[in-house]
Amino acid sequence: MDWNATRPGEVEGDMPERADAAITFIGRIRTPFAARADCPHRGSLDGPVCTIEVDAPWRPALRGIEAGARLEVLYWMHLARRDLLVQAPKGRPAPLGTFALRSPNRPNPISSSEVEVVAVTAEAVMVRGLDCVDGTPLVDIKALRR
Repeated sequence: MDWNATRPGEVEGDMPERADAAITFIGRIRTPFAARADCPHRGSLDGPVCTIEVDAPWRPALRGIEAGARLEVLYWMHLARRDLLVQAPKGRPAPLGTFALRSPNRPNPISSSEVEVVAVTAEAVMVRGLDCVDGTPLVDIKALRR
């Protein structure tokens, strides 16, 4: 499948020449999904165990995360298109605006998943519930309940 092909009914827009902010990736996500076509549409808490690798400078921030905890993981969908304003997803009767969809194709391809922690090491968190390609850049981790 050509993920960059524009489908009938889709509308593209131009990317602005300016950038308003910078994001520092704090690690990478390791999943069994080698390609976009392998990824589930939504992660499941009974899905495969995935590893959130946290880069050395950020590892102290893992303190307090324990098995059984629920986290929100934010990540950068680096393979996604950023120019689609209207999309025609498979299985939908009509095209919809990007902001009405969970599609990875968006101006800022930030995605989030609610995950359950399986285990924690000094440099990584093993979780269930992710839906991204192996090697996806990690943006942030947030506790859901304390």
